[in-house]
Amino acid sequence: MNLPQAFVERTRQLLGEEQYLPFEQALQTEVPVSIRPNRLKCNQSIDGEPIPWALSGMYLKNRPTFTFDPFFHAGCYYVQEASSMFVERVLQEYVKKPVVMLDLCAAPGGKSTLCRTALPEGSLLVANEVMRNRSQVLAENLIKWGHPDVVVTNNDPADFTELTHLFDVILTDVPCSGEGMFRKDQVAVDEWSVENVDICWKRQRRILADIWPTLKPGGILIYSTCTFNREEDEDNVSWIAKELGADVLPVLIENDWGITGNLIGKDFPVYRFLPHRTKGEGFFLAVLRKHEGELEKIALRSEKKKKGKDNKQPLVVPIEAKSWLKNSSAYSYVMKDANVVAFPKAYEQEYALLQHYLKVIHAGVTLAEIKGKDLIPHHSLAMSTELMEGVFPTAELSYEQAIAYLRKEGLVLDTDIPRGYVLVTYQQIPLGFVKNIGNRANNLYPQEWRIRSGYLPEEIVCVF
Repeated sequence: MNLPQAFVERTRQLLGEEQYLPFEQALQTEVPVSIRPNRLKCNQSIDGEPIPWALSGMYLKNRPTFTFDPFFHAGCYYVQEASSMFVERVLQEYVKKPVVMLDLCAAPGGKSTLCRTALPEGSLLVANEVMRNRSQVLAENLIKWGHPDVVVTNNDPADFTELTHLFDVILTDVPCSGEGMFRKDQVAVDEWSVENVDICWKRQRRILADIWPTLKPGGILIYSTCTFNREEDEDNVSWIAKELGADVLPVLIENDWGITGNLIGKDFPVYRFLPHRTKGEGFFLAVLRKHEGELEKIALRSEKKKKGKDNKQPLVVPIEAKSWLKNSSAYSYVMKDANVVAFPKAYEQEYALLQHYLKVIHAGVTLAEIKGKDLIPHHSLAMSTELMEGVFPTAELSYEQAIAYLRKEGLVLDTDIPRGYVLVTYQQIPLGFVKNIGNRANNLYPQEWRIRSGYLPEEIVCVF
């Protein structure tokens, strides 16, 4: 890897000569492979090394063929860079009761799935992504993860401004110059420049200023980047504390984790992951608590009435669909277009506000789609940890059948499987639905999620 000369000079000055040489050598080494299992879905053991700052994170000895692992598509684990799992440590230390949390720059969903797992029971997570195509990927990964108390939005940070004091916790993993990704992303190396660093830290401050009014007084802001330079890291933390009004908080760590502290001589705590000292990629994090103040309530703005009359009869939520969740009485049921959506009753008010001000692309559990007189179970239901056992007949698939299903190919089920909608599983883990019509089963796997590769590697390495 040929590093930009300006990057070398700036980073050598930041780290010092003694630290810079092993740092540069580390950038030439292989990237560690790490995952987080979803213990609400799978409890199988993993052959690997525990990540010390993450409860369930594991370094793997070999890189599995993730694309051809049915457990991956079923949401049984998430492939995530180890350093970024440090966010879990922050939530463990500072979030002890149910909260409403925002992950502002959330795609593809690694930190969102991590946060949703780490948050106390009864919390609500709002995961946002400004880019439309990336927001769809975010929704896919959160649906696969299976938690019902999640909302996915597709908005610019400025769109949140009117949601004053809605959030108890905000994670801002802001877009950055990507220096911490050099080892795994040649594009990040090629696109790096001092000018881009300058653009990034200014953009980060605009994002922070836009989102700051939505954080409750006394609320927690987690600020993170995947870059090394001081402008996007320590300097921005100092700016948040001084200009926006916050105290920088410490996080308990162990010395043998190799986490580096503040590099610019300031006395506030920050947490740097450098590849020559920690087993992971470049990552920076700081925790801040917003100064106390008076809590403001959000007022709904009036909506303009649409011209003309809509004579269509609104669709009614079918009673049958309400019996498909384990704790069905804890949910409100609404129609979104032709889809039946279940959302936790505890956060009805927050959900109404989010729908009013933002573009919501997924919320709760989508139970079914109504087509004429047909009630078609939705893939979101199959992935949900709240799916009631036994409400659908099941068909256990072989590995070959599972891959065929995930490619959205047709299946032929055993003759003893009843006709109608069937939940297909692999090693008792739900993969999705089919409609069994006897001589074949119509595949209901989402078209955009399918495995596009038409071949199977000679050697398949799976996580479990």
